Amino acid sequence: MEVHPEAGKEGKPSCALVELQGDSSLQVEISDAVSERDKVKFTVQTKSCLPHFAQTEFSVVRQHEEFIWLHDAYVENEEYAGLIIPPAPPRPDFEASREKLQKLGEGDSSVTREEFAKMKQELEAEYLAIFKKTVAMHEVFLQRLAAHPTLRRDHNFFVFLEYGQDLSVRGKNRKELLGGFLRNIVKSADEALITGMSGLKEVDDFFEHERTFLLEYHTRIRDACLRADRVMRSHKCLADDYIPISAALSSLGTQEVNQLRTSFLKLAELFERLRKLEGRVASDEDLKLSDMLRYYMRDSQAAKDLLYRRLRALADYENANKALDKARTRNREVRPAESHQQLCCQRFERLSDSAKQELMDFKSRRVSSFRKNLIELAELELKHAKVTPPTSHPPQARGYACMCMCVCGCVHAHGVRGHP
Repeated sequence: MEVHPEAGKEGKPSCALVELQGDSSLQVEISDAVSERDKVKFTVQTKSCLPHFAQTEFSVVRQHEEFIWLHDAYVENEEYAGLIIPPAPPRPDFEASREKLQKLGEGDSSVTREEFAKMKQELEAEYLAIFKKTVAMHEVFLQRLAAHPTLRRDHNFFVFLEYGQDLSVRGKNRKELLGGFLRNIVKSADEALITGMSGLKEVDDFFEHERTFLLEYHTRIRDACLRADRVMRSHKCLADDYIPISAALSSLGTQEVNQLRTSFLKLAELFERLRKLEGRVASDEDLKLSDMLRYYMRDSQAAKDLLYRRLRALADYENANKALDKARTRNREVRPAESHQQLCCQRFERLSDSAKQELMDFKSRRVSSFRKNLIELAELELKHAKVTPPTSHPPQARGYACMCMCVCGCVHAHGVRGHP
């Protein structure tokens, strides 16, 4: 399946994820995106009055691997060790939607034409929603870099935005992926060693509080994300389960010739409206809640990585102090030990100063985003709660509606077609 230009523009949730406070001297957005099987090509458009750029408005085409390259370049740069690096956008994954569409096309003949059309429409809408979120995640990554007073001045960022040709960036192979996995294990072990066996004590109550908070916060937001996904999938499954019920009632309405015909058709209309309503509820919860929780789960991990780098700098500073004491005791290599101790001290103080400001910005950004998204979600839920089914049903239709709703509730509670 191919998604044509501008498919990712409508309803992009980038602004809903983060509240950015950048100036207008550098504005970045993804103006276009095209899906070509396993690849998505993003058109990155830049407007800037900065003297570094040769033009005030220009655009380039980038792929996901080039976004990952840019993120890794920031992480590996020592100059940004005291900053929260915006989390890398997730890799585009449309395989699940493609497989569902393929299975639907190869489905059995028991599915009616009406059911097939509705299921196909639902799957295409799901594919488009995933595509829009993919575009939004890549856009918000660039916008956070452009809004940051330090990260926006990076040379690699300028190259990413301005260089009109392919950056010749390849995806990571298995060896590189395994190396990254092992580095994460080593980092976790090193952090546990620093805080545990070495007995290193935090010298600043602010960072001690932030570290304790972020450890708990990351765990809680990860659990909340899993629960929100479960609720969203339940609404989605319920909407899917209404399709065969509505189709069956519609079929009965076309076959019956007595007074029940009108009742069956009205019931089919009722369940079709309920299907659309449940689908909108699932979409709103996915966009306003699940996506936000998933993003800040990655962003809180980036904040934890910042605290680890500062803790590592503190441990290096303490080790440099011990090495200097030993050198003075033995009266050997005192000058190199003093130079190393000063460098470690300067690095630790530099990281502490920038990290404190970054963590305060992270808090204000997080609180503002949660307030905005939760208010909008509550307003949407109130709007959906006010939607009422047609009131022109005859008494027989209302009776059958109550019976069918009870049956559907029981079936859905015990799982339908393998759904949890």
